[in-house]
Order: sequence, then structure tokens, then C-alpha cells
Amino acid sequence: MINGKPLIAGIQQIGIGNANVHDTWRWYRQHFNFDVPIFDEKAEAALMLPYTGGEPRERHAILALNMRGGGGLEIWQYTCRTPQAPDFQPLLGDLGIYILKIKSSDVPATFSFLKSKNVNLLGEVNQNPAGQAHFYLSDPFGNLVEVVEGNDWFSNSSGSMGGVYGCTVGVSDMARSIEFYKNMLGYDVVVFDEKKPFDDLKILPGGEQVFQRALLRHSEPRRGPFSRLFGSNEIELLQVHGRRPRKIFENRFWGDLGYIHICFDVVGMDAMREKCKLLGHPFTVDSGNFDMGEAAGHFSYIEDPDGTLIEFVEAHKVPLIKKIGWYLNLKKRPHGKSLPNWMIKALGFGRVRD
Repeated sequence: MINGKPLIAGIQQIGIGNANVHDTWRWYRQHFNFDVPIFDEKAEAALMLPYTGGEPRERHAILALNMRGGGGLEIWQYTCRTPQAPDFQPLLGDLGIYILKIKSSDVPATFSFLKSKNVNLLGEVNQNPAGQAHFYLSDPFGNLVEVVEGNDWFSNSSGSMGGVYGCTVGVSDMARSIEFYKNMLGYDVVVFDEKKPFDDLKILPGGEQVFQRALLRHSEPRRGPFSRLFGSNEIELLQVHGRRPRKIFENRFWGDLGYIHICFDVVGMDAMREKCKLLGHPFTVDSGNFDMGEAAGHFSYIEDPDGTLIEFVEAHKVPLIKKIGWYLNLKKRPHGKSLPNWMIKALGFGRVRD
């Protein structure tokens, strides 16, 4: 928090509801190098009652990072019930998080690597309206992923793949959603905002429709302890025309199969609470301080104008080198200042190798 205003350090993670947390993490380790776990914990989700049928639910969650830079993945599985798939085929433009964006420093090389691994690639490498090289794929669990050209990196380690770069969200009112993501989350740069059929989307389910499509970025650098690791990011919004979109998570719980939330790392949760209330999107979940053993902090949720869940996490304690019991108390760090690179890189000592 600076001058009473909350800070956003970047996209910390995007949550993936899945049926087997170990199989899902293994696949993303082996194909996208999300191989550094921040926590790996079985526990009860007791505070998400508005989104879990009014009851606490047992779950197993793993937060994993790619140390080249970008956000992480929170791989999330119910252990008390069978996670449910949608009872319809979600189509591009349906409401919610539809596509995960992962960044690459060499998109053709990433494409070739994944092709050699027999990944279900959808089409070939092409360009989006911003001129970025990109391509789409489906993971083995039915989730759509876009690999897109990125240009900011935390480390120069080998390989072309990075972490989470953002996501594509289906919306019902483009103007309203652009204002929300600008005012709430700082996405004040509209890279493009076009309405037409898009050739690069036609390979996706429902992608032959007319869409209004906008790509949003932030002009201000993100600030916070892990901002150098998370880097810059983008949100793509899609409004479908010619049909009425459905909510991807209608009649289902948060944590069921698919992309369950986008999580931002913040500094100043109390100030964020006031900001969200002032902008008409009050917290729907507010944890207060929590301690998961390996990590501690404060989390909250809001909804975007179409009900897509957005999480805020203010980290108070994170494990740097768990093997020797080195945990970092972030409450004692200067607000808005990034941790030294060497300290962030210490997270890599926990890397899981296959």
C-alpha cells in the first residue's frame, strides 16, 4: 500500500479445477515447467461458502511456478466429492475464464516442442490482432491454453516457456467490462478493440461467430515483493454476437472442472477492500489472516460484472527454502519494493524434477 492505495504486484496464479491434482501438475511440469511448488496442501475450504453450495469442502491444492517469469497455477481438486464438468459444451464467448495464456520467448520453438510431445495442438502458429505470435492447444483435461509471445523475463534459464501471462474472459457487455478491468485492476491500455469474425479464433469451439474482442494491458509497472517474477500481463475480453452466452460455471461449484479464478498478488488488503466497495464490487469472501503452514496471508474474492471470480492475495509468509526452514516474513518488507532477485531465485531450490 502506497499513500493509502493498494498495489497489485501481478497475476499470482490462475486456478484450475481438476479431477486429479497429481496428474494435472505432472502434465504442466513436464510440458510447461511449472515445477516449483509454493505450497502443496490438503485442507478444508471453509470460507468459500457462497461458491461451494453453502458447505465447507475438503480439497487438495498445489501452487506451482515457472521460474523464468510469469504467474503460477493453483491446481485445485475436491477430495470430498467428484468435481463436475459443465452439462453443456462451453463455447468461445461464454461467460468466465475460457483460455489460459502462457507466455513464450520463442513461440515456434514452443510449438515444435509440444508437437514432439503429441500435445493436442489446435491449428498452427499465427498472429493475433496485436501482431503477437501465438497458438492454441487443449490440455489432456479439456482446458484451452494459448501460448503467446512475451517479452519480459525474470531469468534467462534454458527453454522458451514462461509462466501465466493472463487469460481470455467471456463478457456480456464489452464497454462495462473494459471499465471494470481498467478501474479495478489497472488495465488502462486497450491494445485493440475490434468487432468482426477473427481468423485465428476459428479453430476454437464456437470461434466462427462474430466477436467484439479487446486486449488490455497496464501502463504502470506492477509493484510488490514478487513483481519482478510475475512481470507484466494482459487480459483479453470476448463478447460474442449472434447467440446468448452461458455462464461456464452455471449450476456448478467453484473448484469444479475448469478455470476457477484469476488471482492477483496485492499489497494493502484493507485499502483494496475499500476500493472494491467504492467501485461497487465488494468482497464476497474475506478470509482475514490465514496460516496454511507453508504459507500465510490474507485472501479475498470479488466478481467481475458477469460473475467471473477474481481473487486477491496478500502474502505475509512464503517458503523460500523449505528444506532448511527458511521462510520469509513479508510484513516486515517495505511496501511496493520488489525482493532482490537472489532471494526470489531461492524459491527454485524446491524444484520438482521428473
